[in-house]
Amino acid sequence: MKKDSRLSSVLHALLHMAEREGPVTSEELAVCMHTNPVVVRRTMGLLRDAGLVVSARGSGGGWQIMADLEQVTLRQLHETLGEPAIFAIGNRNETPQCLVEQSVNAALDDAFAEAEALLLERFSRITLAELAAEFQRRHAAYRQGQA
Repeated sequence: MKKDSRLSSVLHALLHMAEREGPVTSEELAVCMHTNPVVVRRTMGLLRDAGLVVSARGSGGGWQIMADLEQVTLRQLHETLGEPAIFAIGNRNETPQCLVEQSVNAALDDAFAEAEALLLERFSRITLAELAAEFQRRHAAYRQGQA
């Protein structure tokens, strides 16, 4: 199963946008994210619908963050993206007839649910402002030759 990297991509894009004074075009974001501008527009559209970014067409247009970075959490972004599956592992058969497989599924389902709840709780505590500050710290260290 392929990993869903949309959350990572959105975080990447938003942090690039946070560093800019004006709008950032889909084409510029596509270069940063190593993807197609159509993918950027589709993803940014979800963020626009959630009130996190705005877009302007034409010369000088592009995407801008409208949300307060202190208020936007990873969990909010995960939910905005449609709550993609957290784990790429799962049960072999969701509705088995075999009692052994039913027992295995019950144990795995409990473990997956507990792990997902912990991860989503942690996502609730990480803000875009924290990520931006971490980037700034790393960037300053890099500029000083400490990277």
